[in-house]
Amino acid sequence: MSIKPNYEKIENWEFYPAEIMVEYEQSIDEGLDIEKYKELFEAVSKLPQDEIANDLGDTLFKIVLNAPMRADYEFNEPSDLEGIKALRKPYPIKGSVNRDTLKGKIHGAWLGRICGCMLGKTVEGIRSDEFIPFLKETGNYPLTRYIYRTDLMADIEDKYKFGFTGNMSYVGDIEGMPVDDDTNYMVLDQIIREKYGKNFTPYNVSVAWMDYQPKFAYCTAERVAFCNFVKGFTPPESAIYKNPYREWIGAQIRGDYWGYINPGNPELAAEMAWRDASISHVKNGIYGEMFVAAMLANAAVTSNLEDIILSGLAQIPSTSRLYKSVMDIMNKFKSGVSEEDTFKYIHSCYDEHTGYGWCHTISNAMIVTASLLYGGGDYAKSICRAVQTCFDTDCNGATVGSILGMANGVDSIPEYWTKPINNILHTSIFGVGTVKITDMVDKTIEHIEL
Repeated sequence: MSIKPNYEKIENWEFYPAEIMVEYEQSIDEGLDIEKYKELFEAVSKLPQDEIANDLGDTLFKIVLNAPMRADYEFNEPSDLEGIKALRKPYPIKGSVNRDTLKGKIHGAWLGRICGCMLGKTVEGIRSDEFIPFLKETGNYPLTRYIYRTDLMADIEDKYKFGFTGNMSYVGDIEGMPVDDDTNYMVLDQIIREKYGKNFTPYNVSVAWMDYQPKFAYCTAERVAFCNFVKGFTPPESAIYKNPYREWIGAQIRGDYWGYINPGNPELAAEMAWRDASISHVKNGIYGEMFVAAMLANAAVTSNLEDIILSGLAQIPSTSRLYKSVMDIMNKFKSGVSEEDTFKYIHSCYDEHTGYGWCHTISNAMIVTASLLYGGGDYAKSICRAVQTCFDTDCNGATVGSILGMANGVDSIPEYWTKPINNILHTSIFGVGTVKITDMVDKTIEHIEL
């Protein structure tokens, strides 16, 4: 007699062989020398979800875990904090905290993130080959406003594969900001800072994840990490064990609060982001969160977009893929490459039609960078460009909105964007539920030590 799991009932995010080709692509991008096993990866990817696939997945994970680096790999990408710090290129901080305007900046960051997230949430998962025709058909191209249920034409289901009619997240249908992981993490991070103090550890974060949200609140790398916590894996191993999503965007969307509470101190913001990211991500997955947190910390003391971006890059290895990709975007902007050509370039680097390309940290960080630069500090133009480009629309709209809200303050965000939110944020955090955004701002101010 034997007792076995019902493998067919296990979700793909929790069954390593189900996404084994994501693992292969991730490993190749990391520089692991595994190309000789490609046919084996492909064969396992075609198996039914059963015990044989599970056992072969164990074997492939061992291959990945013990694979040497390719001799010709050009990047150096550590995951430990000291290793990261050793490979940084410093960039000077050119401003100081103004106590009189700080609260307005923090309020702007919260609202900017929430409104940008709401814009992208309505169309999360759509690809540009459908989104652009839809925008043109509804008189909203280039994107300049929220998308409403009234934009939906009678025959929309016949025209588009994207499930417009099944989506419940339309401005006009909502009472406050609906539950979203991009905003849940801000509230959860605030709880972590309140409960454990400024010296919280990666392990503290892992415990908070289990205490305050159910498993189904977590996606991709976060879902894998959560399941690993339950199995007894602790950080950083929780980020590594059978986690093909270890460089996806999930950590990059968790960095904002660490920037909020460290105005003018991008190094400490990035360190806190590392403590958070290292429970579920490695390498560029970690760097993405550090990059965003550091940008926000510097946006508290300057509105210069180039300074903000370079201060973020100064906290990650200059020898990394993320650093190179962000600098590619900045160099294109500074050399006069058009906005249209720069966004086409991003699409040429990553395929939005694959889960890996759509959800990777680097593809989305490139979009954030380009949207900030070509948006020129204009809130509406910037979040709209971030969302119109597709990939992870709600995440990128949120990050761009957060940075500009911090840089320019709450008064820089037009009422058109904030009015539907009505100072209300819904969460799925246990014991929290619905909160007032202004209360979150007040608590954020309490967590700032100047």
